[in-house]
Amino acid sequence: MLGTILTVFCALFFVGIINRTKSIFSGRKGPGILQPLKDIYVLLRKGSVFSTSTSFVFQIASSITLASIICAMFLLPFVNEKAIISFKGDFLLFAYLLAVGKFFQIISALDVGSGFEGMGANREALYSMLLEPAFFILLASVAMLTGYTSFYEIFSHLQFTENYSYIIGILVVYVFVQIAMVENSRLPVDDPKTHLELTMVHEVMVLDNSGFDMALAHIGTSLKFVIYGNIIANCLISTQLEWFYQIGLFLAIQFGFAVCVGYLESFRARNKMMRNPQFLLTLTSISLIIFFIGLIITSKLVVNQ
Repeated sequence: MLGTILTVFCALFFVGIINRTKSIFSGRKGPGILQPLKDIYVLLRKGSVFSTSTSFVFQIASSITLASIICAMFLLPFVNEKAIISFKGDFLLFAYLLAVGKFFQIISALDVGSGFEGMGANREALYSMLLEPAFFILLASVAMLTGYTSFYEIFSHLQFTENYSYIIGILVVYVFVQIAMVENSRLPVDDPKTHLELTMVHEVMVLDNSGFDMALAHIGTSLKFVIYGNIIANCLISTQLEWFYQIGLFLAIQFGFAVCVGYLESFRARNKMMRNPQFLLTLTSISLIIFFIGLIITSKLVVNQ
């Protein structure tokens, strides 16, 4: 329960910290940290407008997407405290809950009947397909290193304390950060600031969303970012620390993650469309390296001298 409360708390400020970081690095005054919350509040008070070409699928998609993200959040523990929902193999349910939300996002864009939104949905589906192996290989690697298959047991026994494990820890954090960037349609695969339909991915998918439904989309983005930050924090925070140190480190890691996203988006160029598949396959390659290192460490793969 504590992890869920902290996740929701961090989600309130996460996007605001990203935007504030980007404005500082670009030398602008920029919006305040609470501006995204104010925008969501305004949108929640507005009604949604639905095109006559859409069906009930478009009307329920935003709610189902947010519900799937919230359910996935309930599967994440807080260091050595169990999650609200915890069982063996729960990380598989976590992955597919997020996939259900992505699926409804895609079919809602197709339901509009717009060529531009269909183009964005096609790109989103392609990127998700190419990113899925990296995510599963990475989770399988940490599961193999610990010998457990639930988030709670994995994070309770995952410790980067030896010299070789530092390398694994750095690679794991790097891949999770990149996965979070791609899953939330940020640079280098997508740019939330662009307004050219030919190059947009996520933004073109929600062109027909308005009012309450748009607010749900913004809330889902904030939660999904913090969910991945939660995974990174659980990988790094030691279970031997006192609970108040764990909370402090969790908040510090989430803040650092938000600043890192803002920094990357300030100094990183967007990839050309044709380079995005290559970039995503690179993440899979790094995950495979982590997997083979784990095989060697656990003596499941013997290297002949």
